[in-house]
Amino acid sequence: MTKTTKQNSAQPDDRIITEDEIRAMGEGDYMNAAQLAFFKSRLQELERELLKNAGETTEHLRETVLVPDPADRATIEEEHALELRTRDRERKLLKKVQQSIQSIDGGEYGWCEETGEPIGIPRLIARPTATLSLEAQQRRELKQKLYGD
Repeated sequence: MTKTTKQNSAQPDDRIITEDEIRAMGEGDYMNAAQLAFFKSRLQELERELLKNAGETTEHLRETVLVPDPADRATIEEEHALELRTRDRERKLLKKVQQSIQSIDGGEYGWCEETGEPIGIPRLIARPTATLSLEAQQRRELKQKLYGD
């Protein structure tokens, strides 16, 4: 579902607005160019951070340490397993971040994919990868709880 958004020009100096400025905007400004630039910048920064972490994990796991003590070896293996689980969650988040950036470029960002209603600035600030409004997310979670995945 593609929503048309009101395209206001970004700030005159093309700076990225602050979180306080975005919260102070009215409903009529929802997903204007300045807000889209704010969220795109935030998502791109998150994407860079996730990619950097992935590179560091790869380098860290390549460093093999030979430890004769089985307890120390088990500790190192457990740390590696924990790090891999963390990176797996970050990999999934990276995919959502990239999809959100694409939805900004496609003009669909900020709109609930289930209802077509605005997701809301506070929710997007808290979770910039959100694709559902709070109400739609609550309904989905309730269905999952009742009927399972």
